[in-house]
Amino acid sequence: MIFFVLFVTITLITIALIAIVSALTFPRLGTAPATDYTPPVSILIPARNEAAVIGPTILRLLAQTYPHFEIILLDDNSTDATAALAHTAGGNDPRLKILTGKPLPVDWLGKNWACHQLAQAANGEWLIFTDADVSWSPNALTALLSAIRHTRADLLTVWPTQHTVTWAERLVVPLMAMVVIGYLPLPLVHHTPWSSLAAANGQLLAFRREAYEAVGGHAAVREKIVEDVVLARRVKQHGLQLRMVDGATLIACRMYQNWPEVRDGYAKNIIAGYGNSIFWLALAAVFHWSIFLLPWFWLALGWRGRLPGWPLWPLILIALGVGIRMLTAAVTRQRLGDALLLPVSVLLMTRIAIQAVWWRWRYGGPRWKGRTLLRNCR
Repeated sequence: MIFFVLFVTITLITIALIAIVSALTFPRLGTAPATDYTPPVSILIPARNEAAVIGPTILRLLAQTYPHFEIILLDDNSTDATAALAHTAGGNDPRLKILTGKPLPVDWLGKNWACHQLAQAANGEWLIFTDADVSWSPNALTALLSAIRHTRADLLTVWPTQHTVTWAERLVVPLMAMVVIGYLPLPLVHHTPWSSLAAANGQLLAFRREAYEAVGGHAAVREKIVEDVVLARRVKQHGLQLRMVDGATLIACRMYQNWPEVRDGYAKNIIAGYGNSIFWLALAAVFHWSIFLLPWFWLALGWRGRLPGWPLWPLILIALGVGIRMLTAAVTRQRLGDALLLPVSVLLMTRIAIQAVWWRWRYGGPRWKGRTLLRNCR
């Protein structure tokens, strides 16, 4: 018991210190000095069955104040009205081009294949891959290029401000920021060559064209489910500059809108995020139960065993866990009070992990937008 308490305490203090450092150093979009740096950029949107969001997304992008950009949307064999609604939103604006995706090759994942085709059609010095559900404020593109210039990035990845409405979104989606801010010391991500300390968000990746080509583009990650992270690692492996920036409400996203979408969206990636290994996924579940859930059980039941340190020590551990969750919520503009439901969040993530394992057993891989992704994809 003493070893367990020491392990959990040291782990939570370490995570808390990393989160504090990252919170103090994480760049925010819109805080970089204004610049006259206005190279031509290509905004590239892979879209499959995005009829619910694509119209407003196109309108917001066309309203950007930045002077030199094109928008290329690739309709990835949608079964809804994605392409038609994009055409309607764009009108006759010459800055918008809509492509029809080619059939998916057997050794590619759908989004990676769509992004590869988009890159081939792009004309800009900067290739900005953005998801169809990402929302851009009018000055967002100008702020993004200022951040690129200020950070001297070869790959700049933006963490959009996440809009969360339902309880499923509120309890699960902010955990992504908690992991990035609490587990990855930002100065080491930005200023060391170690590719293991790399992260990226596929919702928005801005590549210098030469850097994109140097790392092999999406062709080099054709079968990767977490292609954003792999691309970020390849950038560091090639001696290029990876930078991360918070969207700071200028760039935002509502990823999912209900529990089934949250469950399936995270289940799609979770095993790949642990090296495509169910063993490491299970070990991670045990780890998170140990540091974020078991202290609550100790507080609730510890009086029966009369263990030394009760109730003060479990209260300290709970306060550390909730404090980490609350700090990362403050940094990313989420609800602070939801941090008190951290145990529920851990249980929901366990349910998501079970979903991913079930898909692996039943179908050979995760399922997404009507496609079964290959088992050997990582």
